[in-house]
Amino acid sequence: MVNYIGLFTSIFIIIFGVSMNIFVGYLLIACWLLFVLISFRKGYDLKNILTMSYIGGKKSYVVIKILLLIGAVSGAWMISGTIPGIVYYTLSLISPDTFILIAFLICCGASFLLGSATGTASIVGLPLIIIARSGGVDLNLAAGAIIAGVYFGDRCSPMSSSAVLVSKLTGTDLFTNIRKMMVSSVIPFVLSVGFYYEFSKLNPLKVISSGLTDEILKTFKIEYLVLVPALVILIFCVCKLSIQYAMLMSILVASMIALFVQGDQPLQVLHSVIFGFSLDPQNPLQNIIEGGGVTSMLKASFVILIACALAGIFEGIRAFDGIKNLLINMKLKGHKRYGLTTFISTLTAAFGCSQSIAVVMTDEIMKDCYKKEENYQFALDIENSCILTSALIPWNIAALICTATLNVSMYSFVPYAFYLYIFPIMYFVYYWFKEAKPINSSPL
Repeated sequence: MVNYIGLFTSIFIIIFGVSMNIFVGYLLIACWLLFVLISFRKGYDLKNILTMSYIGGKKSYVVIKILLLIGAVSGAWMISGTIPGIVYYTLSLISPDTFILIAFLICCGASFLLGSATGTASIVGLPLIIIARSGGVDLNLAAGAIIAGVYFGDRCSPMSSSAVLVSKLTGTDLFTNIRKMMVSSVIPFVLSVGFYYEFSKLNPLKVISSGLTDEILKTFKIEYLVLVPALVILIFCVCKLSIQYAMLMSILVASMIALFVQGDQPLQVLHSVIFGFSLDPQNPLQNIIEGGGVTSMLKASFVILIACALAGIFEGIRAFDGIKNLLINMKLKGHKRYGLTTFISTLTAAFGCSQSIAVVMTDEIMKDCYKKEENYQFALDIENSCILTSALIPWNIAALICTATLNVSMYSFVPYAFYLYIFPIMYFVYYWFKEAKPINSSPL
């Protein structure tokens, strides 16, 4: 009983804290301290509690390493002109009658390259929402297409911290997971393209401003060479080489381009990689192309570390044993098990207010419902539920940061984030039909 009291108290702490705009890392520390006290009450000593926390926290190390490298890549790509180049070339694809569709596709491509939903929302999504606002397009529709697009890559990019986290927790190979994720995404993606194409026709862009591309050309030297750092990532991924080495090589190439193409000084490049990129306050792009850097990922890294440490205590004191035993005894398989995983992941995303917390808690609760040889199926089920549904919950950080970045309604984008909710539905239907057995006719 004390475990459930602790869980409900933790849920209250997180929801109340997020509503008061308190950093979720501090809230998780409060929850960790609460379960430290519960562990003492259950007879565990301090050494055991710290050991449990350490074992859980160790699962976050690989993810944190990737996160910090992603921050460094973002800073390097900005100062080298790679991200401005991506924005410049993709904006040239926009036509009035297909704006919503192109916005979705641009965000899908950019998020796959960057591996970060929030990063894509600020780098590509923000210019797109500015164009939508100036062009008279429904902002809720535009925001829905953008947020759906940025979570396409957040789910299946090799640079995505959530993909790395799921891989680490389930003990599966990242690139094998990505291949399975891409296959399962075909039908939802095609349906989403059709949906956004129709809405593009109904909500055409009335005006296309060239001001943004003009400012990019004034600030950066844009040529195809600036896209090489992004190509480095793609080549390494296609060759299934280490993503960490890919990012390190991309940072090196981007730094060389910043020095010899953009004409920046070595200290400027180093500052951008570590502390993030910024422009002169008078530059019109100052609030559009900025950020990145290793330090930009410190808060996210801290959240993942504490979430994993808390999960370590959950596992050590068997906090979820009652729920887990109930679920195991249900002996669900196939579409019913996936439906339960989706339900659990949505609840943990709503109560935990963080995508990473939802992933960790869903793994802890549901992992015993999958056999050891089903690890890849478990990883796929988490990716096809938790990663997507988190972004549909307005107070979850996954959605909140995007809506705040785009300066749009917290709630009104949800009906238009089509890809995020059609995916779990279609995957459930696919499971259902896959398991359906034809009825054998009686012999004559």
